[in-house]
Amino acid sequence: MGVPTSSFDLVEKVQGGDREAFSGLFRKYSRRLAVLIHYKLGEELRGSREVDDILQETLLRAFRDIGQFHYRAPGSFLSWLSSIADHAIVDAARYEGRERRRAAELEPLSQVPEPADTKTPSRLLAQKEDVARLLERLDALPADYRQAILLAKIEGLSTAELAERMGKSREAAALLLHRAVKRFRELTGGA
Repeated sequence: MGVPTSSFDLVEKVQGGDREAFSGLFRKYSRRLAVLIHYKLGEELRGSREVDDILQETLLRAFRDIGQFHYRAPGSFLSWLSSIADHAIVDAARYEGRERRRAAELEPLSQVPEPADTKTPSRLLAQKEDVARLLERLDALPADYRQAILLAKIEGLSTAELAERMGKSREAAALLLHRAVKRFRELTGGA
């Protein structure tokens, strides 16, 4: 039997005690999750918190609580990670508020354990540059286009879920997403 690559298989492996399978999940979701966290942080928190810190805190919590995850449908694992990221961001904001009141120094967030082979300087730099280019292109889009892409392509929502989340009809949401993707491709040179 080959190495499992689907999220479902990897989650089952991790829940069965295979800690190394988490590395596969980390590689599969870290880029998309970093983009979500960047936009969920907002301007103020981005000034004091690194996306990587929140990403690592999110993945640490996911690793710790993986036994509580229940697969429901494709995309449910990313939704679960996104919800953990939301909690990590809220905790960071609360912490930031407490620290401002106390005027004390910030404590660094925990680091997610990851395999040594993914921590090579060239890989880390390439991943950061890749995410930075993606964020630059997303930032160049109008806000509604960016939101549609984040919800549909990064979070993996269906057109119906996208429409509900954006308060639009299904047809209007589908058209908005189509236009957003078209504009994004124009920004990336048709890639």
